[in-house]
This record gives sequence, C-alpha cells and structure tokens, in this order.
Amino acid sequence: MAKENIYQALEVYYEKVEVCPLRNRQFNFFELVYVIAGGGSHAVNGNRIPFRAGDLFLITPQDCHEFDLEGICEFMVIRFGESYVKEYQWKSIDHIECLLYYASHLSASVLVHKEDKRLVAQLIQTLQGVLKVELMYNEDLIRPIVNAILVIAARNIAQIQLKPLGETNDAKIVQILNYIQQHIREPDLLKIAAIADRFGMSPTYLGSYFRKHGGESLQAYISAYKIRLIEHRLLFSDLRINEIAHEFGFADESHCNKFFKRHKGMSMSAFRKGEVVSVEKY
Repeated sequence: MAKENIYQALEVYYEKVEVCPLRNRQFNFFELVYVIAGGGSHAVNGNRIPFRAGDLFLITPQDCHEFDLEGICEFMVIRFGESYVKEYQWKSIDHIECLLYYASHLSASVLVHKEDKRLVAQLIQTLQGVLKVELMYNEDLIRPIVNAILVIAARNIAQIQLKPLGETNDAKIVQILNYIQQHIREPDLLKIAAIADRFGMSPTYLGSYFRKHGGESLQAYISAYKIRLIEHRLLFSDLRINEIAHEFGFADESHCNKFFKRHKGMSMSAFRKGEVVSVEKY
C-alpha cells in the first residue's frame, strides 16, 4: 500500500474531480475533507458509507481512505501534521489532540450539530475566497479559518465520543471525562484522590460512579487514553523516548517503558521499530 506524506505543517487546497485522485493510500498526517458538492461513497479502514454535500471527514494518521464519486464532486482538503496541532495554544481544549485521534474510530461525517454544519459551510466559503486570489499574508488569513474548523470538528467529535453514555446519565461524568483529557499529561492531577476532591466525591464513590456511568474503571480509562497518545508519539514524532516519558509526567524512561509494556506487551522502542501492524483502537 502506498503512503502519502505532506511537506508543510499545513496544506489547504480546493479540488473539482470526477475520479478520486488517490486510492488505497495510507496517510501519515491528518486530513479534513469537506464535501462542497456532489455525492458517492467514502471508505475508511474498510468501512464504506455514503457521503453528500456538507459532510466533513477527518482522516487520522495510519488511516486508509478513498472516495467513489458519482459524477463531478467538489472538495476542500485541509492537511496538517501533529506539529501543527501542538504549536497552537488552544485556549480551552488542550486535549484537542486526543479528540482528533478519536476520529480513527469514525467513518461518518464528524459534523453532528445542525448549527455547526452551517458555520463550517460559511468558513469553507470564506476559505475558498481566500484561496482564489494570491495576495500578501494569505497564510495568516488561512490559519485562523482552519483553526476554527478544527475546533468545531473537535467539539462535534467530543459529542460523538460521549454519546454512548446516554442522555439520562448524570452530567458530571462528562465533566470528569473532560477533566481527565485536559490533564492527561499531569499525573498528580489524575490521582483518584485529586479527581475525587475536584468533584466533591469520596475516592470510593468516584470509583463506583465512574464504572457505572463510564463502563470501565477510572484507571483503565486514564491508562487507555495515555497509551493512545504515547503510541502516536512513537509513530509520528521524532521525540526521543525519554522526552515522551517527560511529557507524560513519568519519573524517567524506565517507568514509562514499564507502563507501556504492561499494556502493549512490548517495549516502546520495539513498537516504534514497527513490530506491530497497526495502532490499537480504544
């Protein structure tokens, strides 16, 4: 299978095509694809669903996707690497990276809110206007528009992620999940006692509450989230293992490696060398 790469932190382009130009490709970057006009079917990692104008798809690193078009279609394509996500200081969603990677579970359009669909349509129209004319400072105009689309995509993904919890659940579980995602790199704030104190619960009650509403233990959820981010650091960043360990608050490389091996059955260096076929889905 051919691999597709990008050579800039951010690439944005419009295309009007009758046949998908790239098929059976595996990407090493994120790709947002907005359907301006047309229809057909979209395949992601073997799952195939119909698409139509107004859909927004997020392809994550290691995904394989392609479009089967029914006639001429128009797309806006936004490609960006992990470095682009990390370099921007997001105000209220410093766990945006976690949310974006969650899209690897999804095949359908990430837009689920009617109002957000309207907002994205407006932003895409503005982006088209900027791209039509090559003028000074275009990049400084493009980036805020792309960032706005990313935030809208992230909050819709967050809603999709929480949907299995059901509408009748206590709203506090959503707050706890958001807290964990925001502080996934701060182990002291992820201790059960710290989370219980933050939400006015006893540690024992917090444990039973989270298992009831989240479907798994609190520690299992935290570990799965952290492992997922470490996996992608190993696959898609140039960070040394000791740097990854430091980022996630481990005392040293050895402690991080033991944590990773306990969950993945292999060392971090073995994982990075490609001794696995694909990233495990959580």
